[in-house]
Amino acid sequence: MKFIKQPLLHALLLVSLAACGQTPVKNGQAGAEPQKVQAEAKTGAEAAIKDKLEKTYAEQKLSVQSVRPTPVGGIYEVVVSGNQIIYTDAKADYILQGSLLDINKRVDLTEERMAELSTVEFDSLPLDKAIKEVRGNGKLKVAVFSDPDCPFCKRLEHEFAKMTDITIYNFMMPIASLHPDAARKAEQIWCQKDRTAAWTAWMREGKIPPKVADCENPVAETTSLGEQLGFHGTPALVFPNGRTQSGYSPLPQLQKTIESNQ
Repeated sequence: MKFIKQPLLHALLLVSLAACGQTPVKNGQAGAEPQKVQAEAKTGAEAAIKDKLEKTYAEQKLSVQSVRPTPVGGIYEVVVSGNQIIYTDAKADYILQGSLLDINKRVDLTEERMAELSTVEFDSLPLDKAIKEVRGNGKLKVAVFSDPDCPFCKRLEHEFAKMTDITIYNFMMPIASLHPDAARKAEQIWCQKDRTAAWTAWMREGKIPPKVADCENPVAETTSLGEQLGFHGTPALVFPNGRTQSGYSPLPQLQKTIESNQ
């Protein structure tokens, strides 16, 4: 874990932060119960951390979503724009970036917390704006935010081709900074008469679909949705239980992950 003097946040941290607290309470009064005083002091520290960070990085429009104490005395977990986790001391003079590990339990606390923060309500996804493929009885379900020019997305599609009894919802999320032609491809695939066949032919066989007239398509909308959900790369998978996974994984690991997250 790195100790970062606060002024370096912009250079070392904000590169990975994307888009968008807690209200202070009155100080404990004389005679208040010890637990109440401690709770109010804790809340005051959390509010102070939020206030200082947001004021210091107002130009970068940094938004602090939550602040809470960690099991390490004097160290606080701060969730900032884009569901990114950092750690700070009570005065927010120093920032720590990296994983917080519980050695005794052998647990990555940061990874567990990220899983909580990235939970997505599967039923809230606009499935009508995805390219749907049903294989076998379609019992298993997974949603994927994918870029038609992403090599790892194509590798994932080759794994899907080996699976049966699964329904795959592919949301187009072309990343222009990496693949300048991806948005055009995504729109063309969506506008095909059989968009599922066009998608799988391109992703799994490299067959370019015939050029068709432009049509109304949800590509910009689904790209924006992926960004709002905190996905900064593709592929990004969403499972029915709300858990998410970034990146490609091969069979049989992929099969096991999908089955255990229904």
